[in-house]
Amino acid sequence: MVAVPSWLPLMQLAILATAIASVLLVWWFDQARGFGKTRRERLLLGIPWGTLVSILLVLGVYLFVQDGWGHWFAPVVIPYRSWSYLYPLGIATSAFTHNGVAHLTGNLIGTIVLGSLAEFAWGHYPTDRGRQTFSSLRANPYVRAFLVVPGVVVVVGLLTSLFSWGPVIGFSGVVFAFAGLAFVRYPLLTVVALSADDVVDVVYRALQDPVVVARAEPSFGQPWWAGIAVQGHLLGLFLGLLIGAFALRNRDEPSAARRWVGAVIVAGLLSLWAIWWFRGNAQYVLYRGLGVVFIFVLAGLITASLRVIHTDRTFYDVPWRAIGMLALVFPILVIGFVAVPLNLGTGSQDDIAEDRPTIEVQDYSITYAENVTNRQTSIVNFSILGETTAIRSSGVIVRSEPRHIWTPAVSKSRLAFAGRARVHVGGLGWRESITVTRQGWSLAGNGTAYRVWLREPTGSWKQAYRSEPVFAEPTLAGKKVGVHPMQLGFYLELRENNSTVAIMPMPRHNTSVSGAGITVRRNQSRLIASFNRTTLTIAKRESYR
Repeated sequence: MVAVPSWLPLMQLAILATAIASVLLVWWFDQARGFGKTRRERLLLGIPWGTLVSILLVLGVYLFVQDGWGHWFAPVVIPYRSWSYLYPLGIATSAFTHNGVAHLTGNLIGTIVLGSLAEFAWGHYPTDRGRQTFSSLRANPYVRAFLVVPGVVVVVGLLTSLFSWGPVIGFSGVVFAFAGLAFVRYPLLTVVALSADDVVDVVYRALQDPVVVARAEPSFGQPWWAGIAVQGHLLGLFLGLLIGAFALRNRDEPSAARRWVGAVIVAGLLSLWAIWWFRGNAQYVLYRGLGVVFIFVLAGLITASLRVIHTDRTFYDVPWRAIGMLALVFPILVIGFVAVPLNLGTGSQDDIAEDRPTIEVQDYSITYAENVTNRQTSIVNFSILGETTAIRSSGVIVRSEPRHIWTPAVSKSRLAFAGRARVHVGGLGWRESITVTRQGWSLAGNGTAYRVWLREPTGSWKQAYRSEPVFAEPTLAGKKVGVHPMQLGFYLELRENNSTVAIMPMPRHNTSVSGAGITVRRNQSRLIASFNRTTLTIAKRESYR
């Protein structure tokens, strides 16, 4: 038996070989049906060039603007969100930047599938009667493929940034616009394309890691739906529907039943039912029932709008065509009406004490604070469905007054889970990283006493926060034993009748300290207190993952 070299990616080669063989088989069978001919009649050389150019644009922004070239898994994100109209750089870049590799690849895969279908639906060659190819710039397939499609992509991306609700990031608004445009002509094929998106994603991950070994272990993360910018996706979808209704107005119209079924499934697959809000301090609420109602309302609106656009009837002397177009424009106007006051505000003012330890990196200020007003959500205060924008947050706060940035970059709960995190700040052509660590002791039957440190780019550490002292629930000889974080380290504190009777330094490993008749011994990661013959484990060193 021939041994396979360890360096040979046998499984990856097998994936590619079987995929190519399957595609060639389908191509061979479909030659008789002329699918290849149809593709070449719609697309220049049968290739969706505009989609490919758009992919290169997004990938280039990730590599060279966000510094993904040098830090593939840790790009600079904070300065490239759409923080405010007063910060043009964020508005210009947010639709084309991403918060990590998974976010990037997910949107690029969606672009490959949905962008190709949308570009095929529109085509590089004019379909209007009497219009000849190359008769004008609009009829030139090279202009349509390499300029018009990427140009529309850039415009749609900028619109999703301008009318975003808060500091969004990512190309998904444009991906949803691709879905909307394709849906106008091919509602059920758009459903198939969304399913194909999942298959392409699986193939991509299989090429990366053909064999995955995993085990059950604790993890930290917000609910997957809490990262979805539903309004941004909805804006992109309606922009695509509007473009499609105009650009494909002379094409054959699918039945209303196809469109309704397709709209329900597409809205479900695109998670437009995920209507959610956050309550601060890593708590979120999902209105799933309301979201399902919204899907059916949305499907009815889309179906009716696209249907009446193609009728010549009038309603009280108003053309149904105009009413249908207005129905597609109306959600865009509503989203924009809400977005404008949000984006005119600034989150630079807050209630963080001025004397709090802070690291300054050019125009950024990085600090740690707890239970402060979240200026990212409370620029405009209002309440709805029992929720409010006036929420509190705890964690590493990144601020920049010139950039109008205020964001909890690392939450208190995430830091308590991991014990260590990194925050990347920067701008065009530069980046710096700040490390944050947490050390703490968990007291028996009670909370955790801890300290938080920030490390400057120069390598020096600064203590950014220390909690109040925490005492173990059990008592010895009527005294409570607690851990008291101080400037120079952790100390032990003994209290009796709410009065401090002793403060002792934290013992080193396998040593003990005594005070007020109580001895506390440190055994590796445990603190054991004893009085006469009674011993209690009063605290454990906080562990992280």
